[in-house]
Amino acid sequence: MAAILRLADWWFRAEQVAQPLLFAALSLVFWYGVSRIALGWVNYAALSHSAFRPAPAGRRVAIFTTSSPGEPLAMFERTLAACARVRYPHATYLLDDTRDPRFREVANRHGAIWLELIGIPGAKAGKINRALERTDEEFILVLDPDHIPFPEILDRVLGHLDDPRVAFVQVSQAYYNQERSFTAMGAAEQTYAFYGPGQMGLHGHGACVAIGANCTFRRDALESIGGHGIGLAEDLITAIRLHAAGWRSVYVPEVLSRGLVPEDLGSYYKQQLKWARGVYEVAFTELPRLFGKLSWRQRLSYLTIGTYYLFGVTTLVFLVLPYLYLWTGRQAASMPFAEFFVLAGPVAAIGILMYAAVQRWLCDPATERGMHWRGFVLKVACWPVFLAGTVLAIFRAEIPYIPTAKEAVRGKFLRLAWPQLGLIVLYLVTIARIVYVRAFHATEASLELTSEAVWGMLVFAALPVLGSAGALYAAWQARRPAPGAPWDNVDVTSIGGDAP
Repeated sequence: MAAILRLADWWFRAEQVAQPLLFAALSLVFWYGVSRIALGWVNYAALSHSAFRPAPAGRRVAIFTTSSPGEPLAMFERTLAACARVRYPHATYLLDDTRDPRFREVANRHGAIWLELIGIPGAKAGKINRALERTDEEFILVLDPDHIPFPEILDRVLGHLDDPRVAFVQVSQAYYNQERSFTAMGAAEQTYAFYGPGQMGLHGHGACVAIGANCTFRRDALESIGGHGIGLAEDLITAIRLHAAGWRSVYVPEVLSRGLVPEDLGSYYKQQLKWARGVYEVAFTELPRLFGKLSWRQRLSYLTIGTYYLFGVTTLVFLVLPYLYLWTGRQAASMPFAEFFVLAGPVAAIGILMYAAVQRWLCDPATERGMHWRGFVLKVACWPVFLAGTVLAIFRAEIPYIPTAKEAVRGKFLRLAWPQLGLIVLYLVTIARIVYVRAFHATEASLELTSEAVWGMLVFAALPVLGSAGALYAAWQARRPAPGAPWDNVDVTSIGGDAP
């Protein structure tokens, strides 16, 4: 906090302002980035998790998993077989709207109850709500169809639901296909910190959130808010409504199932667009409506989550300002870059050190520790998608709920890569122009006065280019997806291992 205050004291001095409007825009996006570091520190300061509580006997439990048209039948063979191996007595339900009789057959083969739910509005959440009307179990584990649960999953969570104030218990999310592509590894890396220290911090603030998979709900809690929330971020809607109604939530930082992460860049983009639009729905609609019913910690937590995708807007501004200076000479701030790096460096260094320090609380440290550079590159490359989600949210534009692809989709390189190619070309053209102008049309005095600013601006403009290079590789890799289905070699008898 001392480093941030020192930087702010220097930043907001009158002599730093070149163009007031541009400086205001630069300040907004720069301090948004700093605020994310500070909010991360606030969240990590509350790191905690509940001690294990043995599952009581005799609870009536259901597992809900859904199927949609186009999803591969072989995936359900693995998932339903794994559900049958879950040790705690339960009933498994397949909520099916495929109109394919083979799904009923696979459900029957693995002892699951087949519920045909055709044309139910509200996508996955709508099917869950309709299934709640046709079942009566006390607790419901919502499981995505691509997730393979470990045999001990219910034994690790049901004890926490012995507390009548607890609405849901969320466990970590992990993947069995992350090694199959650059996109899959990058997308997985982006989740490590959230499902480990991130959710543990939210738990400490009384605001751990439900995720679309691996969440066990109390039926009475869902019924108290009118059922599972419906929307593109239906899990987050459900969580905020439950917290506003006074219910508690528990986070169990254990890997108790493994699922799929997008393997190709196109599927990843579609997933992120859906999530961006859905998260803004919570920030714009649910949070203002329920604000007075949440604790201050919950308000801060949901505000932090709801503004994550503003990264698309801030990256656009960070792109426009350097090029505006490099092509027209107009600049937002007249601050020496050397001073900026000296004062901003400690803030950035503390942010990096903090990220490294909290890795001791990752859910699977043996495989998840590291710099997670692929995840960072993929996030930087995805800024146009985040920006599109922001624009769609501002204009309240609706986009359909489309399940994330369960297998890699072969993509056309140019269709995925043209924005990144364009950005790289712009950067190279800008460098060529600067070299030409400074070599043949600039005086020695002007070279000396502008050198630091020019090369500093090029450094700032280079960051999105690095992300673009990663996206180009991911787009090229999507031309030849990894062979076979990701679940082909998954052994449902041993994937769980021993309970912690």
